[in-house]
Amino acid sequence: MYLCTAKYFSMTAREALKTYFGYDDFRPLQEEIIQSVIDGRDTLALMPTGGGKSLCFQVPTMAMGRLCLVITPLIALMKDQVENLRRRDIHAAAIYTGMSYDQQKVALDNCQWGPYHFLYVSPERLESEEFRERLARLPICLIAVDEAHCISQWGYDFRPSYLKIAEIREVIRGKREKGDEARRQAVPILALTATATPDVVDDIQARLAFREKNVLRKSFLRQNLSYVVRQTNKKADEIVHILSKVPGSAIVYVRNRQRAQELAAYLNEKGLSADFYHAGLTSKERAAKQEAWRAYPHPLPKGKEVTRVMVSTNAFGMGIDKPDVRMVIHHDLPDTIEAYFQEAGRAGRDEQRAFAVLLYDPAQDKAKARKRIADNYPPKEFVTDVYHKTCDFLGVGAGSGQGHTFMLPINDLCRIMHLPILQTYSALHLLTQAGYVCFQEEQEIQPRVKILISQREMNEYGLSEQQYKLLELLMRKYSGIFTDLQYVHFDQLTTPITNSPSPMANRQSLDDLLVSLAQRHIITYIPHDTANTLTFTRERQTDIYMPTSIYDNHRQQYIEKLKAMVEYADNQHYCRSQLLLSYFGETDAVTCGTCDVCRQQTKTQR
Repeated sequence: MYLCTAKYFSMTAREALKTYFGYDDFRPLQEEIIQSVIDGRDTLALMPTGGGKSLCFQVPTMAMGRLCLVITPLIALMKDQVENLRRRDIHAAAIYTGMSYDQQKVALDNCQWGPYHFLYVSPERLESEEFRERLARLPICLIAVDEAHCISQWGYDFRPSYLKIAEIREVIRGKREKGDEARRQAVPILALTATATPDVVDDIQARLAFREKNVLRKSFLRQNLSYVVRQTNKKADEIVHILSKVPGSAIVYVRNRQRAQELAAYLNEKGLSADFYHAGLTSKERAAKQEAWRAYPHPLPKGKEVTRVMVSTNAFGMGIDKPDVRMVIHHDLPDTIEAYFQEAGRAGRDEQRAFAVLLYDPAQDKAKARKRIADNYPPKEFVTDVYHKTCDFLGVGAGSGQGHTFMLPINDLCRIMHLPILQTYSALHLLTQAGYVCFQEEQEIQPRVKILISQREMNEYGLSEQQYKLLELLMRKYSGIFTDLQYVHFDQLTTPITNSPSPMANRQSLDDLLVSLAQRHIITYIPHDTANTLTFTRERQTDIYMPTSIYDNHRQQYIEKLKAMVEYADNQHYCRSQLLLSYFGETDAVTCGTCDVCRQQTKTQR
């Protein structure tokens, strides 16, 4: 198969596949997707987990010999893919939270002037005007959007930043040199996902501004995966029973952090090697827990213990790659079929027999489902109340706040302002979708600073010698500090200052000085922490309007999705694999013969 006739293609797709990745042939559907991209067509690829999605953008990029912009929601996934590419002597870079301004600049310079083929970024990076300006100068031949369901308002993990992707193509095209006809053509988009209903499929293409509809799909059928629903009101004991019968690595999904920790402790008491995982952990803690779980059953160096069972919230999600997971157990009813299917699909990626078990207590789980609706979609009046109380808590007055980022201790906010915690989280997410704020949960935050006043205005603020000196140092070291929050390194700031007889002799005194500047609204300062952050995308508003598309339509869609999940759990008559596949638009699937319903029907027929 030869790649198009464009003059800049350096080899065929098969040559690239063999030369760079060592494979002789493509998996099913890979070749069709790659050819579609090579032909310059916007493409939505639907492939089950473990289906080889990455090669669908890596192979055509290497064949074209230019640069692919890869947009992905997880830092861990970026780092893994960059490292894997580098092992193959393929130049790749990533820009993610925690990198200094200089590190980001080096990565972009390498992509512009060096032999680099892949640049990985998060969707939030696309909101930076400075990044967009640099992006326009890069030799991009393809935009790959991983986990593309995140762009859909009907998806289960909607992220507003994904909406910026469609704009990026115009930024890239707008800066092309007029003499280069091939590069002036619109850069194609390849959207990839393992989970999408027909509505989500249409929504993804619309929001990414596909020039024409183009969907290539591989069946979501997992012949090696048995779906099971077990009704029980003693879920912890049932988990112990199941894990004692089925050997190998396992994941147990729960809905909250406390239950993750308690259940992991209970499993350890019963002699099962277990650990917990949730979004409140630091990146170092997460990495250590993942390493111990991925290694099972093989020993780790230095006498470190391996983990057989990971008990986790949905934070243990996209980007987790361990082929030999034999069991995925859901302790609690998921919100959607999409979430259940993707999480269950983490079992058996090695194509060996595996099990996905949903534990179900009809009375309790249905009551909890009804409460979730109220928790996730509190009354509009409550959302407005949360907005104004949050503004008051943070000291943001009417007509101010736009562009400012604050650490937001939710527990303190709810205690002082007398707000219920779960509904407050939901209200902040609704306000994010409505465009009033950008609320981000439990992130490990490196120190960040943005200077809010001009250099000329500094003399008008009556700054102390140390304050002025620090601002000068910040301006010298971080050239983008007036336009974007910059990650600052305390070691770079304390060393020059400690050479003088000043109170800047340690990190604490530097932190105190930055806090004093932030209190006077001279800078925005976010210290190192694991915390929630809130950025005001508009100045404080008097009136809050929740569009029908954000609240009413989403609420109704959520109810329908939750109802579908309950119906799946209640079902005792139809093959579970068939039900799941029909939900995703595959109406011609045959019975699996291995789910609990099929096995029961086989017994009855005997």
